[in-house]
Amino acid sequence: MTATPNATLLSILQHYQPARLLCVSQTRVPAVEAFCADHPDTQLITSDQTPLPVELANQRYDLAIIADLLEHIPQRNGVELLAGLRNLSASRLAVLVDLTQSAHWQENDFFALALQRHASFTQAGSTDERTLALYTYDLADYKQVPDWLNNKYWANPEMFDKYWW
Repeated sequence: MTATPNATLLSILQHYQPARLLCVSQTRVPAVEAFCADHPDTQLITSDQTPLPVELANQRYDLAIIADLLEHIPQRNGVELLAGLRNLSASRLAVLVDLTQSAHWQENDFFALALQRHASFTQAGSTDERTLALYTYDLADYKQVPDWLNNKYWANPEMFDKYWW
C-alpha cells in the first residue's frame, strides 16, 4: 500500500496531537477534518489569506499546516508566511506543496527555511503527472547536534575537577 498525502498528514496529526491547530489552505484538507472529527477538543483555526490576518498571526499554535496555497501566491508572500509561522507562531509546521504547479518554488527554498522533506507523492493524472512534496519543521529536532559539541573535543577534559585555578 502506498502512502497518500492525507494519510501522511493524518499520521503527523496523530503523532503531535495538537490542541491548537492552524490550517492555511485555499481548499479543505481531509486529514485535518478527519483528525478534528476524532478529536473534538482540538481548536481548529483556518484561513485562506496571506498574509495572515493580524488576529491569527499574533497567536501560538501547536501545529500549522499549509496546503494548496504556496502554488497560488507570490513566492515572497509564501516565504514570509512560512518564516513568520516558524519564528513566531508555531513550533511545528507541515507544508504540502505541488512543485510541478509552481514555477518559483524549488526544494532548496524549503531547506533554506529549515524545513525537511518528509515525503513525496506522485499522482498520474489524465493529462500530466503531479508531484506533491511534504515538508516538515519541528523546533525540537530541526538541527542535529554537531559531533564537536561534546566533552571529547574540549580542552583537556581529563583535567576537569582535578585543579581549580
